[in-house]
Parts: sequence; C-alpha cells; structure tokens
Amino acid sequence: MTKTTERIVLASRPVGEPTLDNFRLEELPIPQPGPDQMLLRTLWLSLDPYMRGRMSGAPSYAKPVGVGDVMEGGTISEVVASNVPRFAKGSVVVGHTGWQTYALSDGSSVQKVEPTRGPIQAALGVLGMPGMTAYMGLLEIGKPAAGETVVVAAASGAVGSVVGQIARIKGARAVGIAGGPDKCRYVTEELGFDACIDHRAPDLARRLAAACPKGIDVYFENVGGAIFEVVFPRLNPFARIPVCGLISMYNATSLTPGPILLPHLMRAILTKRLTFRGFIVSDFSGRYGDFMHDVSAWVGEGRIKYREDVVEGLKNAPRALIGLLRGENFGKLLVRVAYPNGWEINQQRVQKG
Repeated sequence: MTKTTERIVLASRPVGEPTLDNFRLEELPIPQPGPDQMLLRTLWLSLDPYMRGRMSGAPSYAKPVGVGDVMEGGTISEVVASNVPRFAKGSVVVGHTGWQTYALSDGSSVQKVEPTRGPIQAALGVLGMPGMTAYMGLLEIGKPAAGETVVVAAASGAVGSVVGQIARIKGARAVGIAGGPDKCRYVTEELGFDACIDHRAPDLARRLAAACPKGIDVYFENVGGAIFEVVFPRLNPFARIPVCGLISMYNATSLTPGPILLPHLMRAILTKRLTFRGFIVSDFSGRYGDFMHDVSAWVGEGRIKYREDVVEGLKNAPRALIGLLRGENFGKLLVRVAYPNGWEINQQRVQKG
C-alpha cells in the first residue's frame, strides 16, 4: 500500500471564475487511526456547483473552506483500518471527507452504502444529495399536480434530470432547458421529458412559449440569470418556484447588465400570488427515508434514469470543477479517485472467464 496521501487544498480565493492557481495538490504521510477512529480510502469524489460558494469568503448558509484547507466534497470511501466497531474493514461508506485520497473518521458523519441499490457511486448522485435535492424541492415546494407544466433549468444535470422524471411520474408535463442539441436529445429521448429547449437558441422565448402553451405552473430554478428572465413572463397564477441553485451567477463579480426586473417581479408575486422558496437539501434531512424508498424503487423499475460523467484521478478535479461551472459536464460529475481493493484481481478473473 502507498505510504502517502494526496489532497487538494484551496490555495487562494478566486475572483470571478476559478483558475487552476486557486488549487494546490499536496502530498502527506497517510494518517493513522487512533482509538474510535477509522482510516478511509477515497474511491469516488462528487463535484457539485455549491463548491464554488465554499471557495468564497462571503457569508452563506455554510462555512467556507479556509485557505490552505482541504476542498470540501462528498465521497464514497472504503474502510481500510477501523477502531470503530460498527464499521468493519472493507465496508463502503458515503460521507463528506473532501478532496483527498485518505481520510480519518470517527464514523459520526458517514453511513454505509447499500450495494444492492445499484453502483456504489449512485450514493453521490441519483441516490444521494442531488437526487434528494430534486425529490424534496419538487415535491415539497413545487407540489406538481397531474396535468400541470413543470419547467426545469439545467435539465440534463444531476438534479434537473431527476426533477423532470419525477414530474412525469406524478403526471405533470416536463419541459427541460439545457445547453446544446445533444443534451436536449438526451433529455427527451432518454429521460422522457415532453420537450427540451436549447438555452443557446436565439429564439429561446418563442420556443419556451411553444413548449408551454398553458404557461408554467412550477419552475425549478437551477441557473438564474437570462434563463429566469425568459421563464418569468410565462409563470401562471399561483406558480411555485423552488430555488435550488443560481449557477449562472456563481462566478459573477458584479451585477450583470440587463433589464431591472425587481419592480415587475414584485408586482407579479403580488398579483399572480407566486411562491418563491430557496432551499438547501439539509432542510429536509428528516425525510431521507421517504426519498430513498421512492427514488430507489423508481430507479430499480427503470422509471428514473441517470447519466454519469466520470473524470479519472484526483489531480484532475480542479479542471473538472471549472468545467462544471461552465456547463461542460454531461450528467452527474464524478471523479474516480481509486478502485476498491481487490478490483485488479477480480478483473483478471473476469478476463480469464
């Protein structure tokens, strides 16, 4: 076994779009677990838009990553040594141990991954934080009724793709907005949305109106900016807007030039009785059992499909996160940090037949 661990720390806070200089790869001796601790070997790292906010020192709903500290992130890990009785060596766990190849844990903030539900990395995607974000945001805030129209931005992404599929399960019309014809085809042909519109199209407003002839009852906001400006006039009375993310604005250093919507927005909130609610998935932590029961069943039945965009190697995580913030990923973005112990032996057995 290697005697060192690699980790990626925040080298400096970005101004605008992050650059590779904002990250630093460090190599250290592997830590040894003490009493009531276990050593985890990272197999998978999740990359998500919220990480841009953690790189900023501005006040937010969570503490920022300190300069010089390990970048935050959800992980799937293998227990390689344990002094925690309920986690045996070889167990696979999901947690938040960050951008590093090895980490120590006392077991309080990790839980075992149930491999019968699917590939272990699904616990970072459709059966993890993104999936639960989609499930709770849509069903608890959006509350779509059969026959209503649900529009979701970033529809090919880890959250948006699940939102639209759940909307369809609940009998609503699902309209996606995504970047490029390939993503739009995937959203309609593979995921089963009723329509998908390329947000790069010059006639986006006309296409959205054509796809939503009865207006929009639920708009699941992942992006903000110009897309919201096009959606806003189509909102029906009593529309619900779960605000999950604003990825188009995360790298902004000043207000984007454009129309001043606030007076119109406030008037519409009043006259149309609109409901806007921002949320964080942890707001609904008590509903994890409901989420897992429903979504794992829908995945098993083939009613929810998902796509993974896999980057190999921890060292490539910074470049991949920068690409994510530009919309370059296609599906749930993951970094494969390592293969489970014994994987090479099992592969040899498979190849030999």
